[in-house]
Amino acid sequence: MDLFSLQEENLDQSKQAVTSKVAPMPLAARMRPRTLDEVAGQQHLLSSGKLLRRAIETDRFSSLILYGPPGVGKTTLASVIAKTTDSFFVALNGVESNVSEVREQIARAKVRMQAQGRKTILFVDELHRFNKAQQDVLLPYLEEGTVRFIGATTENPFFAINSPLLSRSQVFPLETISPSELKTLLERALRDEKRGLGAWRTIVDEVALEHLATMADGDVRKALTALEVAVLSTPPGEDGVIHIDLSIAEDSIQKKALKYDRAGDGHYDTISAFIKSIRGSDPDAALYWLAVMLEAGEDVRFISRRLVISASEDVGLADSHALRVALDAAKAAEMVGMPEARIPLAHATVYLATAPKSNSAYAALAMAIHEVRNGISLAVPEHLRTPTRKKLAEKGGSSPAQLEYLYAHDYPEAYVPQAYLPEGRHYYTPTTNGLELRIAERMAHRRDLAMKAMESQRKRDQNGGR
Repeated sequence: MDLFSLQEENLDQSKQAVTSKVAPMPLAARMRPRTLDEVAGQQHLLSSGKLLRRAIETDRFSSLILYGPPGVGKTTLASVIAKTTDSFFVALNGVESNVSEVREQIARAKVRMQAQGRKTILFVDELHRFNKAQQDVLLPYLEEGTVRFIGATTENPFFAINSPLLSRSQVFPLETISPSELKTLLERALRDEKRGLGAWRTIVDEVALEHLATMADGDVRKALTALEVAVLSTPPGEDGVIHIDLSIAEDSIQKKALKYDRAGDGHYDTISAFIKSIRGSDPDAALYWLAVMLEAGEDVRFISRRLVISASEDVGLADSHALRVALDAAKAAEMVGMPEARIPLAHATVYLATAPKSNSAYAALAMAIHEVRNGISLAVPEHLRTPTRKKLAEKGGSSPAQLEYLYAHDYPEAYVPQAYLPEGRHYYTPTTNGLELRIAERMAHRRDLAMKAMESQRKRDQNGGR
C-alpha cells in the first residue's frame, strides 16, 4: 500500500471514530483534572492562599498524606501535583505492591534524578494496606529526599499509619464533593467537546442532572460514569438530540428519585418525623425516616447534629449515656463517610429510640430562661459572692460568720443545706424514668436533710441560739 492510500485509510478510520463517537477511555478518566483549578471541591485546601496550594505552586513539600472517602479525588490530586511540579509520577497500590517493588521504584528515581535531574513523586494508594515493615521501608528515602512521597488512605491516618511516617508527612483531609460541585462538574463534561460529551447533541433535564449529582454520594467517578452511560445508551430523537430525563438518570445511576426537597418541606418534614419517632420510642419508624434521608443524599452532619440534640432534649437524664452514644456516632460518621456512616447513625437512632425518656433538664432550663427574659433579676446571695468577708468588713455589716459560705465537701455526703437562690425558686423536677429515678431519690433525701436542718435552726432560734 502506498503512502497516499495509507493516509486515506487513516483519514477514513478517524471519520468513522468521530461518527460512532467511540471514546478511547471512560469519561471519568478523560475528564481527570490537569490543573489545580480543575479539581472539584477541596477549596478548604486548594483555594488561593491555602497552605497546600502554596506548597504545590512553590514546589515546597516533601511528603503528603491525603485522607478522605473514596471518589473525592485523592489519586487525581496526586497526579495534578506531579504535573504542576513537573515531577515524574509513579503510582503504586497498597494492596498489590510489595517491598521489592517499592525499592525498585526508589532505585529508578535515583537514576532518574542523576541522569535527568527530574524529581519523582511516589504515590501509594490505599496506604493503610501497607504493613509496618512496608511503611518503614519508605523512611530512609524520605529523609534523604530521594523521592517525594504522597500517600492516600480512606482510613484515619492517625490510627492506620505508623507514627514515624506520620511525623515525616503533612496530613490533609479531603472532603466529600458536594452535590452542587458535582453538578458543575457534570455540566462541564457535557460542554467539553475534546474530553467530555460535547460532541453529542444532548439535553439533560435539570432534575435529572441534580439526581445524578445527589445520588453519586460525593463520588466524582460514579457521577461521571452514570452520565456517560446515560448519554451513550440513549438513542437520539427524530431531531438528532439525546434527551436525558429523570427516569433515564435513575436507571443510569441505579437509584430512584425520592420525593425529598433538601431545601424545602421534604427536608424539614422528614427530619421532624425522624425526631418525633425517636421521642415516641418507635425505632422502626425512626430507622425508616433515617433511610429516607440517607437515600435522598441528606447531609450526614445534619442528621448527626439532630441526634445529639435529641439525646439531651428527649432522653436526657433518664439515660445520660445517650449523649455519649450520639456524639460517638457523629464522630464515627464523619470519620468513615458514606456509605458506612449509615451504620453508626443507625446504632445511635435505635439506642435513642429505645432509651427511657426525660426532658426535665431541657424544660427546667426553659423555665429559668423565661424568667430571665421576663425581667426577673435575682441578686447573688451574699455568702456566694467572693470575697464575702472582705466586702462585709468594708461595709461594716453583720458578722461574717453568719453569712459564711459552707464548703459542701466538708460535710457528710458532700452536702450541706444553704441557699443558692433567693426566694427558694425551683425549676428542675426529676422524673422517675430510667436512671433519673436515682436523681429523684437523691434529691428527695437532700430535701429531708434540708427540712431537718431548718427545724433544728428554728428550735435554736426559739431557745435563744442555744
